[in-house]
Amino acid sequence: MSDQPDQQAKKPFLYIVVCAAGVAGDVGKLITAAQEANWDVGVITTPQGLGFIDTEAVEAQTGYPIRSAWRSPGDPRPLPPADAIAVAPATFNTVNKWAAGISDTLALGILCEAYGMGIPTAVLPYVNSAQAAHPAYRQSLERLREMGVLIGSYEPHRPKAGGGADRYRWEEALELLTPKVSERP
Repeated sequence: MSDQPDQQAKKPFLYIVVCAAGVAGDVGKLITAAQEANWDVGVITTPQGLGFIDTEAVEAQTGYPIRSAWRSPGDPRPLPPADAIAVAPATFNTVNKWAAGISDTLALGILCEAYGMGIPTAVLPYVNSAQAAHPAYRQSLERLREMGVLIGSYEPHRPKAGGGADRYRWEEALELLTPKVSERP
């Protein structure tokens, strides 16, 4: 028997990047699923995404502040480094900017850096069929796939119809990421 004190294994840390989409208010479903699967979780939103979630509830659930803007030089980092990232829900705008390497928000900056840092990343798009038909969107998804980003299976909903929330599989992000995180040293 070891005389070392029991050391609890460090849980993997998941960043959930939330964009401004109708289903964003349900992000607690992914947080709960991740915590039940033994992840610690921090949430980053796009600036517009902040208005789509219950910030107090999310911060209480994760135990961390939500990040939506860059911190000032010298300020402490409010979240540990990510072991994996789930972008859910991901909008048309975020998918296209990310694939193009545009880093004009904290969320996009983290996503653009994740590629170079080798952080496993999954994206669960939430777009309508008119947006999904745009050639730039298809090209962006292909670029993200080439970068090793894992793409969720959500089928776009009809424009101006809302909906699709019942078909949005939050847990798919964990299904995609878990094998990748277990492969890491």
